Amino acid sequence: MLLPQLAIVIPCYNEEQVLPLTYPLFADKLKQLQDKGLVSKSSYLLFVDDGSSDQTWQLICDYAVADEQVRALRQSRNRGHQNTVLAGLLESIDVCDITISIDADGQDDLDAMDEMVSAYLDGADVVYGVRNDRSTDSFFKRFTAESFYRVLNAMGVQAVFNHADYRLISARVLKEFANFKEVNLFLRGMVPLVGFKSTSVYYSRAPRLAGESHYPFSKMLSLAIDGITSLSVKPLRFVTGLGLAVSFLAFLLLAWIITVFFLGKTIPGWASMTAIVAFMSGIQLLSLGIIGEYVGKIYLESKGRPRYIISERVGMLPPVSSEGAK
Repeated sequence: MLLPQLAIVIPCYNEEQVLPLTYPLFADKLKQLQDKGLVSKSSYLLFVDDGSSDQTWQLICDYAVADEQVRALRQSRNRGHQNTVLAGLLESIDVCDITISIDADGQDDLDAMDEMVSAYLDGADVVYGVRNDRSTDSFFKRFTAESFYRVLNAMGVQAVFNHADYRLISARVLKEFANFKEVNLFLRGMVPLVGFKSTSVYYSRAPRLAGESHYPFSKMLSLAIDGITSLSVKPLRFVTGLGLAVSFLAFLLLAWIITVFFLGKTIPGWASMTAIVAFMSGIQLLSLGIIGEYVGKIYLESKGRPRYIISERVGMLPPVSSEGAK
């Protein structure tokens, strides 16, 4: 049986502090997978630089010159983590049998790759890396992260609980995934939509080896909003249900007002009226905001702009067609 060719896709953004620590770990893991006979000798590391402003790209180029199993892409500007992962995946479609995407910070357990590849050899086309605990996180980080997944699932997004972007994907899944043309990306929710046989491997996540996290609470919140509004219409249905509920309450209130008017028990007062007006104004603004999110997504999708643009390639990585990059 021919061994699968693997590309380990590693998105990077301002990682000059951590790459000197994690690159040797990635290289060693790739060699271990090859020595165990799990992947072919032609497998490689694919670093994708997201328009870093520090020395990240120079470090990657140095690794590519010194190690023939390192390839590199550089985006023309910063486009965000999801677009960077997508760039690495789509550029590997016609080159590799499988890809494994993993962050550059060294937090994800590299040994889980052995289980991922073994699961692929057993017939799985998608293997999710799932955290089995969050003991290394602060209470706030743990609470917000777990709430993030619960909200996504409640809103109808098919995201795997406690799974980020550490996953194995086969080439045939990637070829189908390339037909998804969304500009607003949420890979954690999009990959399950492709289907095919999938499974999960579980691991403990370590603290970041160096540098600072690029996913503070504000970015996590933004990612959640993008994921929900890109993959679910439940918020719009919530607005509809809220409108019906408020209309029903307004009808009951109107009936009560008419009743007390004819009974001669009306008492003039501005407090209740002010409260009602404020409540209704809040409901209207909330509804407009939710609808506006969807209108904005439609506006961006209608432009059909490329989801990534590669400015430099190192390691003779062949480009994909321009259609596949959109």
